[in-house]
Amino acid sequence: MKEILITNDDGFESQGLKALIEAMRELGNVTIVVPASEKSACGHSLTLTKPLRFIEIEDSFYKLEEGTPSDCVYLALHALYGDAKKPDLVVSGINRGANMGEDITYSGTVAGAMEAALYDIPSFAISQVCNNNCEETEMNIGYDNAKRIAFEIAEKILHKGFPLGKRKLLNINVPPVKEVKGYKITKAGFRLYANEAHLHRNPRGLEYWWLGLHPLEWVPSEQRDCDFEAIARGFVSVTPIKADLTAYEEIEKLKSWL
Repeated sequence: MKEILITNDDGFESQGLKALIEAMRELGNVTIVVPASEKSACGHSLTLTKPLRFIEIEDSFYKLEEGTPSDCVYLALHALYGDAKKPDLVVSGINRGANMGEDITYSGTVAGAMEAALYDIPSFAISQVCNNNCEETEMNIGYDNAKRIAFEIAEKILHKGFPLGKRKLLNINVPPVKEVKGYKITKAGFRLYANEAHLHRNPRGLEYWWLGLHPLEWVPSEQRDCDFEAIARGFVSVTPIKADLTAYEEIEKLKSWL
């Protein structure tokens, strides 16, 4: 039996996680290690300033108190699997909301899969894009498409092999439509950002800030081949990514500049 490790950044009670667990259990032995609470936008962070504790919810299902998705994968590989054995696949998700463009660097979902990639374990992150807010996605669309797509991608990896080289992973986004049109291999797009920091006062008059979400807006790519454009056209976006952030095309220019 194939060994599959699951994590996410929405916490142990998320509907997307439940759908992913159901899909992966058709393919092998599943171990789940997820944050005890939502850790959205935590990026590829590890917890170094406090102890972490596994809390077993049921057989092979753990929440990690105070942990991030990267903590979950890191500790699962060392504490649950050990040096002699690795999972055949790590899947992170199903995230509630998009992880496209530069948002990839914020994403705890992507970071969970990236942590596995650092150990040369096949991995992918999968996210269900929302229309206006994610509750609409859960009520009207749900995770059926994302569940089926996660199954298809995982099955291909487990039976045909991982299509990417070392320290690389797949970032998958599913459009918020009833019927997807198929798959598109994409690059990460250029997200347009705005100020969504909102100032409020508590009942005692003290100021506080709350960071909000802004619409998914992007710069159109010349070839119309980025993740945002695939989603807008109703296709599943599949983007190969890696942790190496070097801007190789700028190296020679930088040498001349120095």
